[in-house]
Amino acid sequence: MARLLTVKVQTRSKTPGVEELGANVFRVRVTAAPEKGRANREVIERLAEHLAVPPSRLTLVRGGASSHKIFKVEP
Repeated sequence: MARLLTVKVQTRSKTPGVEELGANVFRVRVTAAPEKGRANREVIERLAEHLAVPPSRLTLVRGGASSHKIFKVEP
């Protein structure tokens, strides 16, 4: 069954990383600016690495232009 993750994104961060705030709730800091999907791509890469899954298993469900996003993780 797919899992939904709530993600708060901080763009243009000097120290990128992923912080787990609770069950299925994360804060992801990325160095990219929120332009032309660059930050979203970096969020997917960092989140996939943190969860030890391929990036292709993560899908952005809601919040493409927002700092609050919901991702679906396929099993």
